[in-house]
Amino acid sequence: MTTEQTTRRHPMRWIPTLYFAQGLPFYAVALVAGLMYKSMGMPNDQIARWTGLIGAAWVFKSLWSPLLELASSKKSVVVIFQLIGGVSLGLVALSLQLPMYFAVSIALLAVVAFASATHDIACDGLYMASLSNKQQAAYAGWQGAFFNAARFFSLGGLVYLAGYLEKHMDPAHAWMIIFGILSVMLIVLALYNLWALPGTKNAPMETSLKGAFWILKDVIIDFFQKPGIWIAIIFIILFRAGEGQVQTIGPLFLREAKELGGLGLTTDEVGIVYGTAGTIAFLTGSVLGGYFTSWLGLKRALPYLIIAMNLPILVFVFLSSSLPDNLGIITAALCIEMFGYGFGFVGIILFIMQVVAVGKYQTAHYALGSGIMQLGFIIFKMISGDIQIALGYKNFFIWALISAVPVLILSRFLKIKDEQKVAEIA
Repeated sequence: MTTEQTTRRHPMRWIPTLYFAQGLPFYAVALVAGLMYKSMGMPNDQIARWTGLIGAAWVFKSLWSPLLELASSKKSVVVIFQLIGGVSLGLVALSLQLPMYFAVSIALLAVVAFASATHDIACDGLYMASLSNKQQAAYAGWQGAFFNAARFFSLGGLVYLAGYLEKHMDPAHAWMIIFGILSVMLIVLALYNLWALPGTKNAPMETSLKGAFWILKDVIIDFFQKPGIWIAIIFIILFRAGEGQVQTIGPLFLREAKELGGLGLTTDEVGIVYGTAGTIAFLTGSVLGGYFTSWLGLKRALPYLIIAMNLPILVFVFLSSSLPDNLGIITAALCIEMFGYGFGFVGIILFIMQVVAVGKYQTAHYALGSGIMQLGFIIFKMISGDIQIALGYKNFFIWALISAVPVLILSRFLKIKDEQKVAEIA
C-alpha cells in the first residue's frame, strides 16, 4: 500500500476549496448543462440520456485509479486535473456558437467529466490520507457541504444570471458567458489549491505501467473478496434510485410550461428557488447529517438517513399535483426536499468510506465504491426522461418515491460492525 507523509494544515484551510473544485465540473455536467439544453430547445429524454451517458466517467474511474499511484503526489494530480477541467469548460463555452453545438458540447463535456472523475480519485485519496477516521466523519458533512456549495454557485447564482442574460440576448450567448465563468472559477481554484492543499509524498508500489496494471488486478480481486460485498454493491446502486431520477427531472419540471404539466418557472426563478434557497437547505442538511451520524453511529443512523433522503420526494408529488403559482410555497417545498437529500446523502458516503473502502487499497477501493454509486445514479438518470415522458410528471414522482423502498429494506441485511460506527467528533 502507498505510504504517505502529509504536510499538516488545518482541514478547513483546504477542504472547502478542494471539494468546491470537485463539485463545479460535476454540477456543470449533471445539472447546469441540462438547464442550458432545455433553454436551447432540447427534449427531456435527450437531455437525460446524453448528460447521463457522459457521467459514466465517474463510474469507471476506478479502472485507471491505480495509475495515479505512480504519481509522486496526489496534490499534483488534483491541481493538474482542475486545470484541465477549467480549460475544457472554456471550450464548451466557445462551442455553443457552432452549428453542431449539441454534439460538440457533449463531446467536450465528456472531457470535463473524465478530468473531473480522475481528479476525484486523487481528491478523495488526499482527504483520507490526511485525516483520521474520526476526522473523516467529523468533516464528512463539511466535505459534502462544500462539494454542494458548487451547486449553490452554479445552479443558484449562475443559473439566475443565465435567466437574466436570456432576457437580453439569445440563449447560446447567455450560456456561453455562464460556462466561461465556470472555466475561470475552476482555474482560479486550481491556483489556490496549488498553495493550500496538504503536501504528500507517495512511495509508489510500482514504478512501471505494467506494475500499475498488476495493482489494478489485485485491487479488483481484493475488492470483490470482501465479505458481503455483493449486498453492499446492490445497496450502493439502489441508494440513489429515487434521488437520481428526481435530481434529473426536478429542474426540468420547474422549467416546463404549465400546459405541459410543469410549473412554468423562468430560468432565473429556478436559480432562486432550486439553486439558492434549495442549496442552502441542502448544505444545512449535509452538515447536520454528518454530525448526526457521528453522534449515533453509522449502523444505527443509516435507516434514518435513507428515510430522510427519500421521503421528501413527496413534495414533488404535491407540486406536480397542485401546480402552485406562489413562489414562496414552491421554495418552501423544495427546501424540505433538499434538506432531506443533504441529510441522507452523508449515509452513502460514509458507508463507502468506513465499510467498503477499508483495507490496504483504501483509495482505490473508495474509487470503486464511489464509481458504483455513480453507476446507480447514471442508470436511473438515463431512464428518467423516458419514464417521465411515459408517465407524466405527477406519476413519475410517485414512481421515484416507490423506487426508493428497496434500499430501505436492503439496509436491514447489511453487515456493519459496531466498531465501524462513527461515534465521536475529533
